[in-house]
Amino acid sequence: MRPYLIAGNWKMNQTPEEAVQLAGELVRQLQGVKHKLLIAPSFVCLPGVAEVLKGSSLLLGAQNMAAEEEGAFTGETSVNMLLALGVKAVILGHSERRHIFGETDELINAKVRLALAKGLEPILCVGETLEERQAGRAGEVVKTQTRKGLAGVSPADVGRVTLAYEPVWAIGTGKTATPQDAEEIHGLIRDCFAGLYSPREAENLVIQYGGSVKGENAAQLMAQPNIDGALVGGASLKAAAFVPIARFDEGRT
Repeated sequence: MRPYLIAGNWKMNQTPEEAVQLAGELVRQLQGVKHKLLIAPSFVCLPGVAEVLKGSSLLLGAQNMAAEEEGAFTGETSVNMLLALGVKAVILGHSERRHIFGETDELINAKVRLALAKGLEPILCVGETLEERQAGRAGEVVKTQTRKGLAGVSPADVGRVTLAYEPVWAIGTGKTATPQDAEEIHGLIRDCFAGLYSPREAENLVIQYGGSVKGENAAQLMAQPNIDGALVGGASLKAAAFVPIARFDEGRT
């Protein structure tokens, strides 16, 4: 059975002081949760949050990284800097990086390969816009992003990759793909992955859903056969909202 991965992407929110406080609340309230849990604060908040997470079950993630290890890249943060802070995973190809900052599939792929080479676990995000969905191209878009994002990644390394399906039209809008809609795309991603690697690798692949996930809809989403967790944005900024998502299955039989 695949493990659930519940990850909080704090985006450009929280001062270092606020981030430390929130991380402390999550450590206290998420003790004993059996799922894999991760929080990804902004770069400037990573050092303080890293200290808070020491000895806890929560993993430290980053929201992005440069495609080069070092050099004259003003404003960038390198994989070695992240590793030095204890970062375990990095979110790559988020729709905001693609659509606001113009990151291409090729650039995202370079980051994925570098993260794997240096021992980080990449969370590769894929997802269609509303226009692409309305044009009937959702499946085509996510499969293309999956193939290009994983180009050159060996079967030996791909087991450390997580995929995250995040329909662009559902991020921060309050709109959520129905569990059935999300499941359909997750199934297409898994089939695409099986074609790239093998059915066994595809069966082991963790695919998160991201897009206005809340405590109220988390259990329904996670009940789908191909949905293996959540990449949570706005609802990860308050413990009262994130904890119910992380504990989505408690009390169920």
